[in-house]
Amino acid sequence: MGDPQRSDPAGRRDRGLRRGGGGMSATTDEAFTIDPTKVRAWKRYPAYKDSGVEWLGEVPAEWEIKRLKHISTVNDDTLSENTSPDYRLLYVDISNVDPIEGIQNIEELTFEKSPSRARRIVRSGDVIVSTVRTYLRAITPIVDPPENLIVSTGFAVIRPNSRFDSKFAGYALRDSYFIENVVARSNGVSYPAINANELVSLEIPLPPLPEQHAIAAFLDRETARIDALIAKKQRFIELLEEKRQAVISHVVTKGLDPDAEMKDSGVEWLGEVPDHWQLSRLKFLSTLQTGLTLGKRYEGQSLVTRPYLRVVNVQEGYFDLSIITEVKIPPEDVRRYELRPGDVLMTEGGDYDKLGRGYVWEGQIPDCLHQNHIFVVRPNQSKLKPHFLAAILTSSYGKSYFTSTSQQTTNLATTNSTKLRNLPVLLPPLIEQEMIIAFIQDLSGTMQMLFTKVNAQIEKLREYRTALISAAVTGKIDVRGEGGPT
Repeated sequence: MGDPQRSDPAGRRDRGLRRGGGGMSATTDEAFTIDPTKVRAWKRYPAYKDSGVEWLGEVPAEWEIKRLKHISTVNDDTLSENTSPDYRLLYVDISNVDPIEGIQNIEELTFEKSPSRARRIVRSGDVIVSTVRTYLRAITPIVDPPENLIVSTGFAVIRPNSRFDSKFAGYALRDSYFIENVVARSNGVSYPAINANELVSLEIPLPPLPEQHAIAAFLDRETARIDALIAKKQRFIELLEEKRQAVISHVVTKGLDPDAEMKDSGVEWLGEVPDHWQLSRLKFLSTLQTGLTLGKRYEGQSLVTRPYLRVVNVQEGYFDLSIITEVKIPPEDVRRYELRPGDVLMTEGGDYDKLGRGYVWEGQIPDCLHQNHIFVVRPNQSKLKPHFLAAILTSSYGKSYFTSTSQQTTNLATTNSTKLRNLPVLLPPLIEQEMIIAFIQDLSGTMQMLFTKVNAQIEKLREYRTALISAAVTGKIDVRGEGGPT
């Protein structure tokens, strides 16, 4: 058996680690044994009629067109103003509802501490439809809620009557055409809204009740199948990312040569390292620059305006530069906080996922400064290449160091300049650093192509899911007998 210190994360020998993403093919091939959902040619109803509704077009001949208010009630139950201040409620806001995933987050609050909009009481079988910020399409059916579940008054709570099956209603009110009609009738720019009374005046197609049951059962089955496929593909992306991180961590601590002589590093979490590599401390290989703290007063001083990088802009392996703020400071202070190409940026901490994340600055924004919660490491490039250092910082080796030496509280972890300067740094010869950097870049490029391909498949599955629901609830396809007896 091979030495575990010199085997890859999957337990195979290092000989699988070759430039161009070698060692990944088995995992990659496995993922594409899952065939994406194929749109079958669903049959149509034998006869159709004009619905009289512009957005709907034709509907099956036996279906009715009904205004929502004739087959349901709206906002039946509201939490009283006289509710005890200590009453504990579970609150759902519009921003916490996804039309596919449903309720994403529930806040536990007392009535006294709850927002004034926490008023709508819901029951099992209700469908909540956002009437403000309608572009969010925050619509979901309610199934077996706790008695103290309260939703925002920004929702219209639709309660189907005996002619309107609640499961069918949950799909019909999430139909893309219905949602587009709601959005089109909403007024406002930042917070477009529709009046609840106008919402329930909208018309929808209504099949006979047994047919509603059949359509809902069919969609339950089909959407569950699609959702399972999506979940598998999302899991595959997670496994790819885990594999990428494992390979990067391996090559920055063991190198690319599986036959290299090894030695004990003297660092517990590093184990053996190539014999010809040196081990140093970051403080001997770089300078460290701390950032600008906001809030200083510069009364009577001449100031210049500069772009300003915040923690939110520094992500794991890339920069999110979609929103950049500006700061005014004295011109003589600019050089002290200015970013230079080749700087390695690293976040000080916060949530655990923010500790130590970062990447190499390449001058994307001229004259850019950085805030005090971002460390700037400026490596001596005659000894340490910036991209090699960035790979170390974000590898499991780097993360282990910062996690074990960080100051920790509940869900938070931070490091400081002293800990950063004392980071043990493995130092291959420069040419070997460049080879490892090239390997990582090739690997990441291959991975990115796979991520793009699988994400495109996920998007097609979601589009198919939406289209299938719409076709079934508007009668464009006949699914009687597909989801159970009619």
